[in-house]
Amino acid sequence: MPQIDVYNQEANVVKSIELSDAVFGIEPNQQAIYDAVLVYQAGLRQGTHSTKTRAFVSGTGKKPFRQKGTGRARQGSTRATQWRGGAIAFGPLPRKYNLKMNRKVRRLALRSALSEKVAENNMTVIENLSFDEIKTKKAVALLNAFGFDRKTLFVADASEDFDNAYVSMRNIPNAMLVTVSSLNVYDIVNADKVVFTETAAARAGEVLA
Repeated sequence: MPQIDVYNQEANVVKSIELSDAVFGIEPNQQAIYDAVLVYQAGLRQGTHSTKTRAFVSGTGKKPFRQKGTGRARQGSTRATQWRGGAIAFGPLPRKYNLKMNRKVRRLALRSALSEKVAENNMTVIENLSFDEIKTKKAVALLNAFGFDRKTLFVADASEDFDNAYVSMRNIPNAMLVTVSSLNVYDIVNADKVVFTETAAARAGEVLA
């Protein structure tokens, strides 16, 4: 099992714990990670783009001039795509971009992304994220203590007291706090550092194994 140090909020090592080998110690499946990120990003697309075809463009359907004798190319309507004010040819129409992913593959992708962070030494475990008050300075001090100056993803368990920490981090551009249940592959891959609370690490080892 992977062994990892547990830090307090001052970045001092207080103990070591063993992580679940089935969640944090597998060989990362790059295809599963790629597919999970693709599904996540596709789900963000609204798909509300719309253009008007000839059936929806307003205007007359009258023939603009006679078929023969003018020397011009024959035209049946001024609503055709080649006319100013006409329709759009092959334009985008409202659609859903959602993709489906099997539950087993989604869990494999999560385990792969987490194992990759552990293998790269980009995962940290801290005792807790309990703040006495809502204070952005306190959250900044926590980041500075560990030297986290790039995108950092904090993961806590829903049973923990992290409300003050969540609000304190809300205004920090490079910090994000989520629960184990809302963890997704895109956030893990997008973060430079992933920080689990001790309880969250144990919980992830149970639910994702």
